Formats: sequence, C-alpha cells, structure tokens
Amino acid sequence: MLSIVNFLLFALAIVLLIPIAVLFVECMAALWPLRNSAASGSRPQIAVLIPAHNESIEIRRTIEALRPQLTEVDQLLVVADNCTDETAAIARDCGATVIERYSDTQRGKGYALDFGLSAIESHPPDVVVTVDADCYVHDGAIDRIARQAAATGRPVQALYLMEQPARSSSKDAVSALAFLVKNLVRPAGLAQFGLPCALTGTGMAFPWHTIRGAALASGNIVEDMQLGLDLAIAHSAPQFCPSARVTGRLPQANQAAKTQRTRWEHGHIQTLVKQVPRLLAEAVRQKRFDLLAIALDLSVPPLSLLVMLWAAGFGLSTVAAALGASNKPAIALGIGGVMILVAIVSAWAKHGRSTISGRTLLAVPFYVLWKIPLYLALLVRPQTQWVRTEREAD
Repeated sequence: MLSIVNFLLFALAIVLLIPIAVLFVECMAALWPLRNSAASGSRPQIAVLIPAHNESIEIRRTIEALRPQLTEVDQLLVVADNCTDETAAIARDCGATVIERYSDTQRGKGYALDFGLSAIESHPPDVVVTVDADCYVHDGAIDRIARQAAATGRPVQALYLMEQPARSSSKDAVSALAFLVKNLVRPAGLAQFGLPCALTGTGMAFPWHTIRGAALASGNIVEDMQLGLDLAIAHSAPQFCPSARVTGRLPQANQAAKTQRTRWEHGHIQTLVKQVPRLLAEAVRQKRFDLLAIALDLSVPPLSLLVMLWAAGFGLSTVAAALGASNKPAIALGIGGVMILVAIVSAWAKHGRSTISGRTLLAVPFYVLWKIPLYLALLVRPQTQWVRTEREAD
C-alpha cells in the first residue's frame, strides 16, 4: 500500500513540476534584454480589421489612435457584429469603413473576423492586422508588426498589456501582474530562445495568404489562442514583437471582471486539456522542437490555478510524509514553490516595478482565494460560449 502511495505522490510531483519548471525558465530568460524585433524592408499594404460588438463606449478612442498610423492605400474596416448600440454610426463618423453583421446563432469574434476577411477578399492587402475595439494601439505599433509579418511570412503578436481601472483595488493590481507575466514576460522568455509565442487576442498581424486560409468562423471562447496553435502546426507559428504595444483596460465592475476572467481562464484550461496532446503528437510526427515548446508553454495553467494546484500537492505530500510515506515528493514540491515565487518576483522586478506596487505581491494569496469559485465552476458549469465583457464609461 505504501509503495502505491509513494508512486502516486511522485507522479503528482512530476505533473506539477513540469509547468512550474517551464514558467521558471521563461521568466528567467526574460531577465535578459529584449531582442530588437524591428523588420526592415518596404512597408506592406495593410488592412486593419476591428470586430466590434456593442463597443460604442470605446471604439472612438480606438479608431482615433489607429488612423494616424495608416496610409492612403491602407484599409480600416469595422465589423459591427450583432450590435444594438451606436457602434456602427460612431465608427463611420470616425472615418472607418463599416459593415454590419447579424446572426442569432453564430456569435463571437471568429465569425466577425471571417465576415470581415470576406469583405476585403476582392482587393486583398499584403497584411491583415486585427485589433479589438476596446484597445489603444500605441504609435508605431501597426507599422512594426505589419513589416515583421511581411518580412517573415509569419503571424506577429504585439505586446498586449492591461491598464488598471481608475479606482483600482489590490485585486486589479494582481490581475495586471498576472497579465504582464502571461503576455510580456513569458513570450519574451520564449523569444530569447527563438521560439514562437501564443496569440493573445489583439494587435495581431497576419500575411494575407496565412490568415485567409485559416479556420476562423467559430464560437470558440479563446479563438485567438486556438488560431495560433492551428497556424503553428501548419508551419506558421506566431512571433512576438515587444516593441509594438497595445493596451486594454481591466473592467471596473466586479461582475464584468468576473465574466472576463471566466471566459479567458475556462477557455485556457479547456484548450490546454484538448490541445497539449495534439501538439505533442504533431511535434513527434513532424519532428519539430518548436511544437514541443508550444505544448510545454500551453501546459502552464493560469497562475492562480498553478499556485492552487501546487499548494494542494505540497500539502498532501507533506501530510503523507508525516504519516510514513516518502518525503522526496514534498521536498521536490517545496523547491517548486520556491521556483514559482522567484519567477513571479523576478518578473515583477524586471518588467512591472514601475507600474505595479510591490505591495501587490502580498495580495497574491487573497487573489488566489478569490479565484477558487471560478475554477470550481469549471467542474460544474464550464463556460463554452463566447460572452462579451461589459464596458463602463469613464
């Protein structure tokens, strides 16, 4: 009986230490200066595609930041998708071309993107850039990611970070830190090894031949993540461009924040479970190390869940050791806990100290507790349909 317990504890330790080690290596690699991702060559013709569902509060700000970055030959297309507000009228007033789409059954960003691509198919650009309607695209970002996509023939992901709301709480600060680790630190660490990154949802540039052949028309709740995996398997793995920046804003209202995090994290976990085996199989079949790296990166669950799983595993192995089982799993997981701590603190010190208070680190345990119902809901009632996050006016 004791041998079976020891076997299960060792297996548990190994399963937990793999994503912990991946997180640690990525965060340590990101301590080195970021590589210059600027691409030379002529500027390609660009079409900026903005899928928008009831975004009347934010879309003017988004378009006004984009227009100065476009030339006369570029296109700016807004897909007003199942809108019941003034999104379409505001976008037209700002000078964008607007098409409207309505469907009672096919709802979600993927359907809107596919509809937009069909609209420009008769006069296709060299590069398509997709931007969410609630994001601020910093100056020069469009040019940088479009040039890199044209020069390499691969998708490019800009740096996408979140601003804290005006009346921010410690929970907002921890959420912004988690976003920074996921969208800046880890992709930067992968880039140090010349490895691809995940697509994070906005500020994405695609060569036309790449995006037009992709399967977009779906209601996947993390359609961007899935698209990046599909493209990677098809030899078009995304690249990271940290010099191009796109900024979103965390929701102010608690319910909106909960809706947003539920969609992201349920989708992430569901994708992890389904796609990691697929990526591993393709890595073996195609003999590609980059697919193995993508699978390992995807195996890292959301930080809060990783901390929860580690705490549960460490607690269980410690109690088992006290009752006579091997103490090696507890020791290994204890080292894993130190690795998580070092990874998070180093990521904050290198990349987040200027915008996120050090006191935020003390709030991490409370943030993890706040997330417990979200993960329990995954077991009872997982979110499988795309749900828009409600916005608040300034």
